Amino acid sequence: MIAMPQAVQANPDYTSEIAERTAPIYDRVKNVFSDEEWVHLAPYVDEIERLKKERNAIILAHNYQTRDIFHCVSDIVGDSLALAQRATEVDADVIVLAGVHFMAETTKILNPSKTVLIPDPQAGCSLAESITAEDIIKMRALYPGVPVVTYVNTSADVKAVSDVTCTSANAKQVVESLGADRVMLFPDEFLAQNVAAETEVEIITFPGRCEVHEKFSAKQVDDLRRSYPAVTVLAHPECPPEVLQKADFSGSTSGMANFVTENKPEQVALITECSMSDNLVAGNPETKFIRSCSLCPHMQLITMPKIIDSLTNMTVEVTVDEAVAVEAKKALDNMLAVGRG
Repeated sequence: MIAMPQAVQANPDYTSEIAERTAPIYDRVKNVFSDEEWVHLAPYVDEIERLKKERNAIILAHNYQTRDIFHCVSDIVGDSLALAQRATEVDADVIVLAGVHFMAETTKILNPSKTVLIPDPQAGCSLAESITAEDIIKMRALYPGVPVVTYVNTSADVKAVSDVTCTSANAKQVVESLGADRVMLFPDEFLAQNVAAETEVEIITFPGRCEVHEKFSAKQVDDLRRSYPAVTVLAHPECPPEVLQKADFSGSTSGMANFVTENKPEQVALITECSMSDNLVAGNPETKFIRSCSLCPHMQLITMPKIIDSLTNMTVEVTVDEAVAVEAKKALDNMLAVGRG
């Protein structure tokens, strides 16, 4: 007999049958969600799990996804490139990308034989939308012979006209691997400036920014330290350089997650998207997370009901033109040959 949460009467859709089927998941996440939350989440979780089995599907969830998706229905979690790479290792016909559109494109490029779905095609990215393939072609004309490194947070079209891609974790490593005196690093202006501060290679930048990370300031870090003198501050490389200068550590979403897990700071503030802290709390109960963050409106577009709709109707399928995919994969493969950092 399954013990149902006391708040079960709050949602008549939460039946004893659903409680039975979702009991293993509830046992795993009961320290993350209250009983009141669970009785509302469980019917969605139950339906998604049923559809995953029916479609032979898996769900990839980015670190910025909401707690319910991240903890309850995802099969693989991580940063955008890790999701796409790990998807190549699983036996699934359908991949649902709980993240933003460029991530779904990258997943399709690395998994061409699988059906890739994104629950809301409007889930975009200010960085990916800040630059086009035509922009790259124009910049090549201005700087002939200078190699182009593009952030993985770009469209397939942009990757296809680049020499190599990079992540926030390996940008410096990729730039230096080219053996050039000058390199174009697009589109994130702050990532490029932060890499330039760490290398002798001349970095040509582009005025693209992440709408979440550009909001953070050095004053915000100073205020944090005044309020919490013992806090360890971790900042994403898409933040302004003055923020990174005041942080204790700078790294990608996976890098920040690893830092917390390995170092177990007593107090930590993640200068990045809010959901990151929410999702790390469960696995790091000994650490107090000081919330100093900003929500990504695009990530918030992915919801449980939309995932159900996506798996039910097999929409919205993400496709990439074959010729574009071939060239984009070359840029991705060139990065992978260097390493992830």
